[in-house]
Amino acid sequence: MALPSHRRRLAVSATLIAALAAGLAPATSAFAAPAVTPAAPAPATAPAPDMDGVTAALKAAMANGAPGAMARYVGPDGIQSRTAGVRDRVSGAATDVNARFRIGSVSKTFSTVVLLQLVQEGKLSLDAPVNKYLPGALPDDRITVRHLLTHRSGLGDYTDAMFNSTVPGFEAVRKKVFSYQELLDLSLALPRTTEPGVSYKYSNANFVVVGMLIEKATGRPVADAYKRRIITPLKLRQTSYVHPDTQIKGLHARGYLHPDEAGAPLVDSTEQTVSWAQSAGAVISSPADLNYFTGALMRGRLLSPAMLEAMTTVTPTDATNTRFYGLGLRRYDLSCGTQIFGHTGTVQGFYTYAFSTRDGMRSLSAVANTSNHGAANTALGGTLEAAFCGKKPAAAAARADASPSATDMTAERDLPERH
Repeated sequence: MALPSHRRRLAVSATLIAALAAGLAPATSAFAAPAVTPAAPAPATAPAPDMDGVTAALKAAMANGAPGAMARYVGPDGIQSRTAGVRDRVSGAATDVNARFRIGSVSKTFSTVVLLQLVQEGKLSLDAPVNKYLPGALPDDRITVRHLLTHRSGLGDYTDAMFNSTVPGFEAVRKKVFSYQELLDLSLALPRTTEPGVSYKYSNANFVVVGMLIEKATGRPVADAYKRRIITPLKLRQTSYVHPDTQIKGLHARGYLHPDEAGAPLVDSTEQTVSWAQSAGAVISSPADLNYFTGALMRGRLLSPAMLEAMTTVTPTDATNTRFYGLGLRRYDLSCGTQIFGHTGTVQGFYTYAFSTRDGMRSLSAVANTSNHGAANTALGGTLEAAFCGKKPAAAAARADASPSATDMTAERDLPERH
């Protein structure tokens, strides 16, 4: 079903686009790193979204265990949304594209924007050691701020052990309130995964330290930084950071966690502190707000051209040459040649995709209200190819099958998956 036209302006001037393209390349560290991959120019004519394909992806997510799923696309011709299934298994309430939900690791992009604004203001430097700002916090003075944002610090991910047994692990922390230091201590008790700057290894611990840096630099809780620097300027009325409160207020989708045991009943995981994640994954939002956030970010509403260029300068995360990571930002290269920037999100009960083209003119947000069921996450990722590449002629579809895009393969995992 199509929604009314968005009141926010989607067009940007040629002057602004030129300014965005003029950013400075980030400084290199003293340690070897893979060659960076610049963004390719956007296609001259964007294909119309394949909303039937989007619907098929949502239904595929349901067929793989999600009670419901939804997607909202914004492009030059307006807004289109699709929904499937239910947002509440008890009441039977249908999925509603206006509902709020937990966005999981899409929160990392929010945290990165705040940190890069602090860099712009001269309060931090990307290539300075983290211990310069948090003396003695890390065991290695070589770990820089940039290493945190690119997942190249070598800090182990404490969530691997925390959720080794999915439901018992979740129930043990559902109502718990951690300090940042407690979470960091869990990471520091683990072996290091890499030398600083050498290789990509995703770890939620990196963005725990990012939260610590934000609070040290601002003297205020990270919630204040999100609100003052992103939520209020962009008028994101459905976005909030309520840690350690457990409820999602207003119209929202309920989240359902799959136990590790096949056939075991789903666990309603909606209400939790998300204190185990905080600045790594505790933001609440809606499809409309995520569309606007990713689009505004790419259009230069939140960062200087130099900082946006640094954020979107990426290195590969695997051998497919279709998946990359910048500063708190993923890049996927789709089968049609389109590059999209954003983040995936996993928190107990929710899978999220929030992506935009580099010019910010096309955005998609999609969510399924389940987790710990990787097939549902992979299926939901199919919304990206359908929305940004459109319908494929038979010949093009055959070529795509021979050379799969990032979203044709198993979804990247932001948390351990046991099912």
